[in-house]
Amino acid sequence: MQASMATLSDKKAMTPPGLQDRTLLLNRGIRLEYLTIAYNGFEAVIAVAAGLAAGSVALVGFGFDSMIEIAAGATLLWRLKREVRLGDELNEDEHSSMERKASFIIGVTFFALAAYILVEAGYKLIAAEGTGESPVGIVLAAVSLAIMPFLAFSKQRVATALGSRSLASDAKETWVCSYLSLVLLAGLLLNAVFGWSRADPIAALAMLPLVLKEGLEALKGDDD
Repeated sequence: MQASMATLSDKKAMTPPGLQDRTLLLNRGIRLEYLTIAYNGFEAVIAVAAGLAAGSVALVGFGFDSMIEIAAGATLLWRLKREVRLGDELNEDEHSSMERKASFIIGVTFFALAAYILVEAGYKLIAAEGTGESPVGIVLAAVSLAIMPFLAFSKQRVATALGSRSLASDAKETWVCSYLSLVLLAGLLLNAVFGWSRADPIAALAMLPLVLKEGLEALKGDDD
């Protein structure tokens, strides 16, 4: 037992301090991604169910965004866990390759969300279909508006410390989710209080500029 503990101590002593700090940051990022995936899984189920019940494009789109966040989170888990596993064996070329792949996938997820919003919200406006009230959606949007900024800010700090472009893009996508929460909440409240059913698809379309901007930035980052 003592020999085993001594060996472990020797290994820690041989590990460069910079690498130890980076491993701690990587593990913090991994925990944040697990939290992101768990919450977005819950959010997706509630948002889609409530959106279908109320006929809300923005609410269903919000649920779809949660699924995209799960895909982005899974991508970052792969990228961060791989660096933890390889440790000091990770060379610069492989590190750059992981960053490019992760950034590309995240960029694609932004455009997938934009396409869904454009088609569904556009149809809703043209068809002029009514949207029912959704108290569940209002509560969910309010809760997300409280949680998402915390996750986004935490990821952003870790991304800056690590110098990780892909994690920074994922943090931006989480900031987008915060914005979507605000837009969704405003649209649902306007519909519930004033009966402005068209506020729902307009709120969904209001998401597009930011979603497209961040998607382009992620893809451009992939080419840097």
